[in-house]
Amino acid sequence: MDQAYPFIAIVLAYLAGSLSFAVVVSRAMGLADPRTYGSKNPGATNVLRSGSKAAAIVTLLLDAIKGWLPVVIVQVWGARWGLGDGTEAMVGLAAFLGHLWPVFFRFQGGKGVATAAGVIFAFNPWLGLAALATWLIIAFFFRYSSLASIATAVFAPVYYLFGSGVAWEAPGMKVLALAVMAVLLVWRHAENINRLIAGKESRLGAKK
Repeated sequence: MDQAYPFIAIVLAYLAGSLSFAVVVSRAMGLADPRTYGSKNPGATNVLRSGSKAAAIVTLLLDAIKGWLPVVIVQVWGARWGLGDGTEAMVGLAAFLGHLWPVFFRFQGGKGVATAAGVIFAFNPWLGLAALATWLIIAFFFRYSSLASIATAVFAPVYYLFGSGVAWEAPGMKVLALAVMAVLLVWRHAENINRLIAGKESRLGAKK
């Protein structure tokens, strides 16, 4: 039975990640389904296009929490069930994959930026702060949310490797999970990348 615990933890994390809070929050607040307007992406940025900042903020926080919480649960209580760093890494990745391909919403999910951020902070708070600083710097100077998200995703596993053996834990499954998330985040931003190249990507604060 002990060998089944990691599998159970990973499945539960995927199910938690499959909770598309952009859709749930929008329904609860009487807003249109975010999959029917704007970019049709069920994420906080698109929910903001509904005109409700409150709904966007709640969506952002809940999407981040669903990536953060499963990892923290394994960190705090996993040892008694024989769950180590490998399971911790796979649980974080599973929550992220659940957001991208949610079983409860016909596998039509978002881009995963907020959920990835939650996972990164859970892996290591210092890594999370480094990633957040990267996002803020890129967003401030270039005014592109998509570019900031892509850069942060790419740099997160690099930061982890540089930090390993110094102040953070040794690299292993977590850096692999971060690398997979980075590749998928870049892939999910393919349309944004094309618009960036064409000079048609919307800047932060710009009116539609």
